[in-house]
Amino acid sequence: MEYWDIYDADKKRTGRLMKRNDWCLKDGEYHLSVLGVVVRPDGRYLITKRVMTKAWAPGWWEVSGGAAQAGEESYDAVLREVREETGLDVSKADGGYVFTYHRENPEEGDNYFVDVYRFVLDFKEEDLKLQTEETDGYRLATAEEIKELAEQGIFLHYGSIKRVFA
Repeated sequence: MEYWDIYDADKKRTGRLMKRNDWCLKDGEYHLSVLGVVVRPDGRYLITKRVMTKAWAPGWWEVSGGAAQAGEESYDAVLREVREETGLDVSKADGGYVFTYHRENPEEGDNYFVDVYRFVLDFKEEDLKLQTEETDGYRLATAEEIKELAEQGIFLHYGSIKRVFA
């Protein structure tokens, strides 16, 4: 069973844990997620398509990410998520943490912080090893192409992270 830390409104760990996807958070309680935006030096961003078996937003485009596990630091979580989902090691890439945003969904018990990272990595397509349980393909897209996907309503988190594509 995977556990997540519960954070307070100041993004400090409370010392309490929640089970993964056990949406029990009260007002002022959050869990931590991360997003890892990977861009090549040529300005093309790696985006992946969510598998159709996902309960939420199947078939939509996104950047790598997920929840930080209990005891895991944000940076370690983003390195793990990018590696799990794409096979890429961004630990020595240029870039890093950019900003944090948060969402409050008290009716769902799902309040969360999202730490957003941007990594510049020179990689080849043959370096990719997609996690088939999570992803159903990829694209190397320009910022404009990502914006177009968002305008079609099929790119996750765009409104919250669009400044990282500049």
